Amino acid sequence: MTIDREARVAVKSADRVLDLLELLSRKSKPLSHTELAAALGIPKSSLTQLLRNLLGRGYLKFSPGANTYELGAAFFALNRRGRTGLDYAALARPILERLTAATHESSSFNLYRRDYVERVCGVDSPQVLTYRMTPGTRFLLHSSSAGKAVLAALPASERERFLSRTRLEPRTEATVKSVAELRRQLARAAKEGVAYSYGEHMPGVSAIAAAVRASDGAPLGAVNVAIPAIRFDRALRERCVRELLAARDALERELA
Repeated sequence: MTIDREARVAVKSADRVLDLLELLSRKSKPLSHTELAAALGIPKSSLTQLLRNLLGRGYLKFSPGANTYELGAAFFALNRRGRTGLDYAALARPILERLTAATHESSSFNLYRRDYVERVCGVDSPQVLTYRMTPGTRFLLHSSSAGKAVLAALPASERERFLSRTRLEPRTEATVKSVAELRRQLARAAKEGVAYSYGEHMPGVSAIAAAVRASDGAPLGAVNVAIPAIRFDRALRERCVRELLAARDALERELA
């Protein structure tokens, strides 16, 4: 009897969480604590704990002024991550081909996977000296241009949760070594719309990335170009940034 009772309680809690998420998905406006309790038939004391847990995990967002709740970034991110990468690859490939044709450098599209980004599609540079964009490769957020672009585009609360728990694992001697320096880089990326990695993931390779956002504004991933450091000069950087932002815009239109 004890096991059955505990199972029923666990299932009831799961049902309440799902009912809450489904209710907010159906509504066109945020709801208050009182409105949620009335619509779901949940005691306010029980609802308070559910809301606290979902807020802590980023599945809900709270607006202090209006005292209302709505779906948060983690809910939408979970939905996006459940989709197949093959669809993204099909959408991204023609855009990446144009990007590589315009810059003569390797390009790729990378999906955000919470603690890393994963390359789902890549186009290699036609030049002899190049960096190969192998699909399925994973990159740490703090050492890659794509990862930094995603971090800079995250909601502040989600970014702070990552920064508070991350360990800045060194990939190379150039990998960022302090959270303070990483914050400065992310602030610059947020301002300029692009993030950089100068040999921080792979020695001798510089990279530039721009975050690709879903329709709700949350970062889905990032598009980037990778360039052998030996030919990465100012003129090439400016051309890559210009073409990269155009590719980012084109991919966001396709995804929309």
